[in-house]
Amino acid sequence: MPEPRQKSVRYPALKSRVLSAAALPLAPLYGASLAYRAFHPRRAQDDGHPRDYGLPATELKIPFAARKYVHAWLCPGSEQKVVVLGHSMGMSKTRSLGHAKFLHDAGYTVCLFDHRNHGASSVDRALLGLGDRFASDVTAVVSHLRGSQGYGQARLAVFGFSFSCFSSMWALTHEGFAVDALVCDSGPGHDVPPLLRKYLEAGMLPVPALLSGEPSLSVVKGVLCSLAPALVRAQWPPPATGKFAEIPLLFMSGERDAIVPPSSVDALAERYAQAETHVLPNAEHLLGLETDPEAYANVVLDFLKRALG
Repeated sequence: MPEPRQKSVRYPALKSRVLSAAALPLAPLYGASLAYRAFHPRRAQDDGHPRDYGLPATELKIPFAARKYVHAWLCPGSEQKVVVLGHSMGMSKTRSLGHAKFLHDAGYTVCLFDHRNHGASSVDRALLGLGDRFASDVTAVVSHLRGSQGYGQARLAVFGFSFSCFSSMWALTHEGFAVDALVCDSGPGHDVPPLLRKYLEAGMLPVPALLSGEPSLSVVKGVLCSLAPALVRAQWPPPATGKFAEIPLLFMSGERDAIVPPSSVDALAERYAQAETHVLPNAEHLLGLETDPEAYANVVLDFLKRALG
């Protein structure tokens, strides 16, 4: 009689670790590619327009280099009070339309823009100095509004979201740039590398199965968290002097934010004398407005009324 067939024993955890170890030489290269991709994401098509929210809008193309521009929508309201809206990493200005709606309903002129490499704005394939490059998108939009669009005498606030919180704050280090208030939602944090790691762990950047286990994953994270700040080339956190000691700042963080936790936001805000913080109950990353629209809008509008008049 044939011997009984033995059941095969599988060790999925061990198999995964063996495969990950075999792929280890690829991990540094993939980590480097993620660092590049974080600032040069695959471009998604716009999935909304101000008209969908009943907002009047004029299309703007604001140059930042020869034949390259930042794409924006201008929704006219008050000539004396203007809010410029950014967006989060890998997204576009369409994700800020809900914010534009409640701000415009409150009487503000609102300008939504796409950072370079995002949305309908032009591609910039540069590798280094990305902190100043993305910050210059903010300064270009504000300069265009104050100049060509006739808002030279307006009180103006910049509103950043996660990724654009960093560029909005860093813009204040640029010579000649000034705004009257800064609002930050879901960032920025005090230390950048931990936020990049959490961003990756939250699935916001893709990792193939072969590199998603140890030891490869730790190498991917390490390269991403060291290389991305090197590409930005911005000394973080910014100084607590000059404009940072004068301009009103509002930092809002979600109580359940797993990417930029309130503790990281608070640690940064403590550096600045004019900073206010507000934790949004039960809110996750960038979901404050969706979690409690009325409470969220009240916090922002109260701050802007005090800051802009």
